Amino acid sequence: MFGTKKKVPQIDKEQLELIKNAQMRIKQKKRLYTHFILFLIGSVALIVANLGLHIGETFKPLGKDWFIFIVGFWLIILIYHTFNVFVIDRFMGPTWQQDQLDKLVAKQKEGIEKLKTKLPATETAPTPPAIEKKKLNSKQNITLIVAASENNAIGKDNQLIWHLKDDLQRFKSLTSGHCIIMGRKTFESFPKPLPNRTHIVITTQQNYKVPHGVIVVHNIDDALDAALEDKTPFVIGGGEIYKQALPFANKIELTRVHDTFEADTHFPEINLKEWREIQNIYHPENEQNDHAFSFITYERF
Repeated sequence: MFGTKKKVPQIDKEQLELIKNAQMRIKQKKRLYTHFILFLIGSVALIVANLGLHIGETFKPLGKDWFIFIVGFWLIILIYHTFNVFVIDRFMGPTWQQDQLDKLVAKQKEGIEKLKTKLPATETAPTPPAIEKKKLNSKQNITLIVAASENNAIGKDNQLIWHLKDDLQRFKSLTSGHCIIMGRKTFESFPKPLPNRTHIVITTQQNYKVPHGVIVVHNIDDALDAALEDKTPFVIGGGEIYKQALPFANKIELTRVHDTFEADTHFPEINLKEWREIQNIYHPENEQNDHAFSFITYERF
């Protein structure tokens, strides 16, 4: 992207499968949650329509109010949806299907090899080795999300140096459901992995231990490869990771804190010849935010 040639991905195949499965499970559970909320609202609306507004109060199939049959049928569908998400798709999802397919392919290959042994030997020209092609995703929107002061300070001693409740809420809203790419120190600043997000941690430590579901890579290229299935992955820090990811990014979500601070971690200077500001929303200091700040969005020219 932007003229920078990326290396052939070195990320473990099992970790890539883990990312895909985690993202699929997040989407399935979101749909189930939405179905459950609609069921509750719809059931209450049907009950109110019959008992409160007396709609169809004389229609009593089998001697029962009509809404009982609708709610009951809907409940059966919701139970099936729940069973499908937590039982069928969990134990017989894409991984199980791929395993079955691999077994069938292996049997076919075994049969082909047996047939080859029965055929007369013939000379054939050597087949040139296949060239590995880089998987690209042109629709991917790599975004840097950061809160930085007027002098580009973003943290000290692996901690934030301000409290902005609105910024934390915005961070949660934008990154929820997406891959978040970070350095080891940023990851260790969290009490635990953030919910509803796929964590991709960059570290030079070869045996770095992480909780289940967290992806470990060793450079920015592999981190971006790990996020290929996400159309909008977010890079969340720290300073060195922002610097490495900046050439690949095409969007910056910046919370500009209107003050200066002493810090040991800084965000790279934004080159306004490469980036254009498309949104700027000012927020004054208040009880929940101890400094004035602005939400600024940049896009690459």
